[in-house]
Amino acid sequence: MGDDFDPVAHNRDAWDREVESGNEWTRPVGPGVIARAREGDWSVVLIGYEPTSRDWFPADLAGVAILCLASGGGQQGPVLAAAGARVTVFDNSPRQLARDQEVAARDGLVLQTVLGDMRDLGAFPGASFDVVFNPVSNLFCPELGPVWREAFRVLRPGGVLMSGFMNPDIFIFDDGALERDEFVVRHPLPFSTLDLPDAERQQYYGDGPVEYSHSLTSQLGGQMAAGFTLTHLAEAPHHADATRRYMPGYIATRAIKPQDPA
Repeated sequence: MGDDFDPVAHNRDAWDREVESGNEWTRPVGPGVIARAREGDWSVVLIGYEPTSRDWFPADLAGVAILCLASGGGQQGPVLAAAGARVTVFDNSPRQLARDQEVAARDGLVLQTVLGDMRDLGAFPGASFDVVFNPVSNLFCPELGPVWREAFRVLRPGGVLMSGFMNPDIFIFDDGALERDEFVVRHPLPFSTLDLPDAERQQYYGDGPVEYSHSLTSQLGGQMAAGFTLTHLAEAPHHADATRRYMPGYIATRAIKPQDPA
């Protein structure tokens, strides 16, 4: 790919294709899930298939302003809206956002959808949200500093950022070997699928989204540098590849924007 490569445009088209192909993270929740959420029986995921602990959220979601960041697909946003939150879903893929709109229309939910790059939340004024909910997605973003700074800006004092991301160590392994259930250390970190030869990238990733490893310094340190205070951390195995038997493939964090000084 040339010097004029635009990762945002590429990944937008790639995720639209993932919707067409039925990727599991593009399949909307069913009416039963929404009905249960309306009764208070709800859960959403930040990492893999692990429900996010309910104590990471406000005790009562009624009226809580939640930004589902890079979270299209008709999954988390509609559930949180059914549980009483005022939800805005922000995503880079029009087709992913359409999934949220489909669920809202089907089940009579009120939620907003906004298209854009997760590094630029200029569509929202500062201090607009109580919660930013960001499931695993920043591996599709080339840099994280702007993401954390924008999340900090749009949160109200005392607001909560929940983020799920890939354990960067996952990226050191050779893709072909992993498919054979073998572990061959190949890639130095940081790594991007753009680093692969064209033929190999096509073989293992096709026209799918470009991925980027990000160090824990960028993930955890980046949140703290933006002003957040980390309060919780959780891990989970990768949901699909062979590493799940030996190491956590996902990490989730909960952080707060400190209250304004008295």
